[in-house]
Amino acid sequence: MDLNLLFNSLSPSWTSAVMLLSFFLYLATVGSILPGKLVPGVTLSDGTRLHYRCNGLLSLLLLVLLLGVGWQTNLVSPTAIADRGLELLSTTFIFSVLVTLWLYLVGCNSRAKSSSLKPHVSGNIIHDWWFGIQLNPEFLGIDLKFFFVRAGMMGWLLINLSVLAKCILEAKLSQSMILYQLFCGLYILDYFFFEEFMTSTWDIIAERLGFMLVFGDLVFIPFTFSIQSWWLLTNKVELTTAAVIANCLVFLIGYMVFRGANKQKHLFKKDPKAPIWGRPPKVIGGKLLASGYWGIARHCNYLGDLLLASSFSLPCGISSVVPYFYPIYLLILLIWRERRDEARCAQKYKDVWAEYRKLVPYRILPYVY
Repeated sequence: MDLNLLFNSLSPSWTSAVMLLSFFLYLATVGSILPGKLVPGVTLSDGTRLHYRCNGLLSLLLLVLLLGVGWQTNLVSPTAIADRGLELLSTTFIFSVLVTLWLYLVGCNSRAKSSSLKPHVSGNIIHDWWFGIQLNPEFLGIDLKFFFVRAGMMGWLLINLSVLAKCILEAKLSQSMILYQLFCGLYILDYFFFEEFMTSTWDIIAERLGFMLVFGDLVFIPFTFSIQSWWLLTNKVELTTAAVIANCLVFLIGYMVFRGANKQKHLFKKDPKAPIWGRPPKVIGGKLLASGYWGIARHCNYLGDLLLASSFSLPCGISSVVPYFYPIYLLILLIWRERRDEARCAQKYKDVWAEYRKLVPYRILPYVY
């Protein structure tokens, strides 16, 4: 690609800014007014709990319906996102930088004492901007951490659907594209169906909101997780029947492990006596679940994540490493994150964690690692 053309494609525009802000405005509006289960978050150190309105699935379905109506009435182009992919990427990146600078300034000037808004300032500007200062900052009553992760997951699906529309209009639809879209679509719909499980994840309960999370949610998730769809738009892949079946099995096993492990942990946090696989749960020190998937490996949910990520890339064949950026990145990230989780848990649970490690010696992959 010509460098001038690439530069122009990457340059943000007012149109891309309006598209992005309209998307955020829609999410903020419907997230506040649509019905949804009100889910209490974990109890924070000061005894308070946030409550999350889990209406993401309804918000997503309504948005897709409205865009479909807009397409049929010629108000919206189904390929608008695909046609402005790089523009939207740069615009979203700039937004992420600006909003996290604002979060940094607000956090530094906060005098709040609550666990959600109490500032944690290290004195290192880069560190505080990157990792964030406040745990659960809000804007106009909207919890920004929950809002951004919802926006990122929806954005991923919208990019995929726009690329799919472009693929159909250009008569390039292939079996590989159908598989990829099917797996991603099911995964994202499942995410929002079980959106309340997100309220007990580490990102929500422990990570402060800084550039790391905002960039990850708004830029990294939607724009890099969709690399496979862009690649399949310009590359034709012929899959054998055996390859299709194997790909489906990887997805199904990955989903079973990922969803099963996260569901078990979420239910355990709500009711430590709830049965796991039909039996009373084994609990270490009254705190750590050592049954089900959590009795097989200490971070078995990461294995499910990796299998799912692989299933999204396998439809692209093995002729290029580009479509495998996501699973390769995820492997590196989860190994790093697993080490960080281990250190934090060792500090938090002390002897209880040591006992759990003896009982469950494997980190991510049972009997291997």
